[in-house]
Amino acid sequence: MSPFGEILTSIAYVGLGTMGIEMVRRLIAAGHPVTVWNRSDSAAIDELLRSGATRVTDIGDAMHADVVFSMLSNDAAVAEQFTADIISQASPSTIHVNMSTVSIALADVMEDAHKRAGVSYIAAPVLGRPHVAASGQLNIVAGGARELIATLEPILKILGKRTWIVGERPRDANLVKIAVNYNIIHAIQALAESISLVEQGGVDGNQFVDILTDVAFTGSAYTGYGAMIAEKRYSPASFPVSLGLKDLSLAEQAAESFEISLPVAEVLREVFEQALARPELASLDWSAVAEITRGSVRRHAKLPKTPLEH
Repeated sequence: MSPFGEILTSIAYVGLGTMGIEMVRRLIAAGHPVTVWNRSDSAAIDELLRSGATRVTDIGDAMHADVVFSMLSNDAAVAEQFTADIISQASPSTIHVNMSTVSIALADVMEDAHKRAGVSYIAAPVLGRPHVAASGQLNIVAGGARELIATLEPILKILGKRTWIVGERPRDANLVKIAVNYNIIHAIQALAESISLVEQGGVDGNQFVDILTDVAFTGSAYTGYGAMIAEKRYSPASFPVSLGLKDLSLAEQAAESFEISLPVAEVLREVFEQALARPELASLDWSAVAEITRGSVRRHAKLPKTPLEH
């Protein structure tokens, strides 16, 4: 049996945002000892410690685990924490599983840094929101050596319903995650425009979403974000507008590196930048960018503003 399938496998988790916390909860519930590291404190982290997690204040100490999962917010955070010095502190048997959504450029930098340090490394960004992570139904997109990913499968099954192996390099997984998020951004914008259209005709937005998701678009992006947009239910923000713009930027950077054009990206960027410029929207879930479209439709129709438009 793989040592990573046994109950006493040591696991560390770096980065305890809303997604990381839910995954650590599942690992603890499955009987795995988990060491955690995070830059800040929260009540949720205190709960993890009461449930059996062990906290370290030095990220280098987390690198001693057999498996190190990490999920940090952006390229800068990953580069800041996983320096060559930190990576070199890993144990010889350590596998670092980077679940962060990062650029393909940084993916290459991280792959090279781990190779030079002799540390096993894969990328495994996830698809799903916090409630999906809590139920262990994430889709995990993995890139790296297949034998490493196979070794980790008993643990990955605790976190997700399926692991998609998309390539032999970590960057392959990061590219797929970038492309998925770019598609979701399009879905949010399409929903915003369609819901705004029917609302102007006096049709209930929720009923329209029910029809749309029963007839043509059954995926979670449409069912989940459709209801959020129709009901203007953007809080609490499990994925804020700023991170949405970050992911859009990653898609633009990837396209530039491949010397291809993403014609709609410029329009989407303008929508996100307008949302970030409005304090009442900037702190909300990224689906709140729909209010930019909804507000534009109302202004052109010369209708009274809603509270979110003031």
